[in-house]
Amino acid sequence: MRTDNRKVKNTVVSIYFVLIVFGILMITVFKSLDFFVDSTFFIILGLFVILVLFHSIAGYFEYDSDGAKIVILNKGLILTEYINYRENKLEFSRQQLEGFKIKNYIVYKSLVVLIKNYDGTKIKERFNVTLLKPKKLKYVRQSLRKTIKANRKLKEG
Repeated sequence: MRTDNRKVKNTVVSIYFVLIVFGILMITVFKSLDFFVDSTFFIILGLFVILVLFHSIAGYFEYDSDGAKIVILNKGLILTEYINYRENKLEFSRQQLEGFKIKNYIVYKSLVVLIKNYDGTKIKERFNVTLLKPKKLKYVRQSLRKTIKANRKLKEG
């Protein structure tokens, strides 16, 4: 099964644009009208915090379980064609999957995957799945459960 959230990119770019334009507009209006003179800094700081929070949430997610290996990819949405930043890629064979958990925080969702290396050590990897639609997240969960179930049958038999 293969899924991703590439359709969200246009929405994310639009929200970035609106936040930046709103910030510039607020700065110019507050300075020209002397409106909220004492709290202008705090309003701009609040807008900056919202922009940073949104930047940490907005990410591209891709899941591919076709074939013998499972590939999970996370990367940023803005400027990814030019600068490869925030990329987290994990490629492993199906037999290495030990477990997974989807953690749902208030504004952030993450997929934690537990992988067992060939030398016996276990590795936890975390992926941002916040902007993945619930239906696609359900498909990822089903695929990972199916793989874990197949791995348990292999160990038993």
